[in-house]
Formats: sequence, C-alpha cells, structure tokens
Amino acid sequence: MIKVILICSLFFLTFSILATIYRLVKGPSAPDRVQALDALGINIISGVAIFSVLLRSIGFFEVILLIGILSFIGTIAFARFIERGVVIERKHSE
Repeated sequence: MIKVILICSLFFLTFSILATIYRLVKGPSAPDRVQALDALGINIISGVAIFSVLLRSIGFFEVILLIGILSFIGTIAFARFIERGVVIERKHSE
C-alpha cells in the first residue's frame, strides 16, 4: 500500500516539476523565474527523498543536502544578479 502511494506521489511530483520548468522558461519576468528556480530545487529534493524511501536507502541523504545547498546558492546568486547586475562586486583600485 505504501509503495503505491509513493509511486503515485512521484507521478504527481513529475507533473509539478514539468510545470515548474515551463514557468522557468516561459516566466513573464525575472523574479518569477527566480521563484520557479527555487520551487524546482524544492521539488527535486522531495522527489529524491520519496525515491529514497521507496528504495529504503539512506544513501541519498547526502544528495538531498547537496541539492539543497546548490539550489539555495543558485537562487541567491540569480536574485542578486537581477537586483544589482553583478553577482560579485569588485572594488576598483585607483
């Protein structure tokens, strides 16, 4: 019974990921794309977690942590680029 529920949740999560990718590509503005990027990271993390429970393995916990960190850093960098035009500000020496 649990296996059927996990497979159904992966199926619906796949549709959610596809809709998020559509919003990431087609988004009307750049902040919408940043939100879609963050939502995509969350959906991928939850998909890997469900897959880990389905396989009864704890080996995917590092993958979940890595995806979470990279998703956070990517979202912050993209938002900073939209706000300032650069990700890393450099001081010009005179």
